[in-house]
Amino acid sequence: MTTFPEYSNYDGLGLAELIKKKEISAAELVEAAIERIEAHNPKLNAVITKMYDSARKSAKEPLSDGAFAGVPFLVKDLLATIAGVPTANGNRLWKDIPASVDSELVKRWKKAGVLILGKTNTPEFGLTPYTEPLTFGATHNPWDLTRTPGGSSGGSGASVAARFVPMASGGDGGGSIRIPASACGIFGFKPTRGRTPTGPTIGEAWHGFAIEHVLTRSVRDSAAMLDATQGADSGAPYFAPHQLRPYLQEVGTNPGKLRISYSGKPLLGKNVHSDVLKGLEETVSLLKGLGHELIEAAPKVDSDAFSLAFVTVLAAELRADIVEAARVAHKPISVKDFDSTSFGLGMLGKAMSAQEYASAARYLQTSAREIARFFDGYDLLLTPTLSQPPVKIGSLQPSATENTLISLLGSIDAGWLLKALGVIKPLAAQTFEFVPWTAVFNVTGQPAMSVPLYWNTEGLPIGMHFVGKFGDEATLFRLAGQLEQASPWASKVPNGFQL
Repeated sequence: MTTFPEYSNYDGLGLAELIKKKEISAAELVEAAIERIEAHNPKLNAVITKMYDSARKSAKEPLSDGAFAGVPFLVKDLLATIAGVPTANGNRLWKDIPASVDSELVKRWKKAGVLILGKTNTPEFGLTPYTEPLTFGATHNPWDLTRTPGGSSGGSGASVAARFVPMASGGDGGGSIRIPASACGIFGFKPTRGRTPTGPTIGEAWHGFAIEHVLTRSVRDSAAMLDATQGADSGAPYFAPHQLRPYLQEVGTNPGKLRISYSGKPLLGKNVHSDVLKGLEETVSLLKGLGHELIEAAPKVDSDAFSLAFVTVLAAELRADIVEAARVAHKPISVKDFDSTSFGLGMLGKAMSAQEYASAARYLQTSAREIARFFDGYDLLLTPTLSQPPVKIGSLQPSATENTLISLLGSIDAGWLLKALGVIKPLAAQTFEFVPWTAVFNVTGQPAMSVPLYWNTEGLPIGMHFVGKFGDEATLFRLAGQLEQASPWASKVPNGFQL
């Protein structure tokens, strides 16, 4: 017998309200979520660590007074740590090492009242815009099981789209909340740099590019969870400007007439699928119909230089991740313990000089200043989130020849040879073909969101990407709330996942 068949019709705040009214118990909601995970996860591979016993135990204890008291929740298996539970980071060396503490953000999620049922799949070290780690296998998109749900929060995106939970956590270092939100037809919001905490074990993630929040089906859930989690923790290297009032209030506030720039021209890549441009065209028409001013314009970015600098910083970060993984596992570094994509980039990171890393970081910081000035003339920027609809699983992976080359060079520690061959420039260009917009605003630290406003004729979701001024999540939430009313997406459910 199905426990609470109406479970998937409610967002997180809606479920919490049912509990408050005593129309259902937290224990019943946990069982409803577990039923859906057990029924559908075998075909999705979205949830890789199950925490059912602890969730059931917490559901029977007194609930917090948080906005999401008793609501089922899933945590991305990267960055966020839960005491006693491994954070595998998509890597085989980390997968059996339990975390010693709850990270500050996990503490705040728990204080908000959510009950954590498990952890979701992610590519190794959150590197790729698809979720296909060798350690756990590929996650599939509920809209088409042959396609990727995106990455790196692909397991969370698939779980929310499949109605396992109304929301799940994600991290975004180059688009990793917004990418799966687009590919899975849900709402994904990246807050301003410093808005949510990274402690106690991380100072800044990926040179400050990465930040954690949630993927949701409703705009109000995202806003309410940011209300519950925002604010610096002890030792934070920086913090975002203070907001004037709760974000949840912004969702129902009329945004007024906004001056919105828009562009379908890639900032970093070269090609954009016609379906994506069609989605942008319809979104521009929708916004004009809502009374906003639309101007075709975009900040200027030197695609080649920016891509190269971003990948240079990433290569250094990946090498540090590889060294740390081997250290905690008490093993020498071996190419056999890592996926080829992350190990290859890590080899390049080892071969680079400190000067090259610093120069790349300086270039990105200077570029961020220039990009920010563009927003002096506009309230928001609109672009597509991705250059294509969700692509086939495996299509973005290195070829067999490339994997063999990386394994060979890794076995002789010849990252210098990859560098000498000039691999990094074409790698940088290739990296951003699928994600030509999102990473730019990880560098600037601006808030951005992917809104599920378009589905193509194949029934695949295509998200629209909105970027706000630094510290101005409020305008984004106001517009998102307006768009949710004007073009509702809550009733759109992948076939086979309605119940």
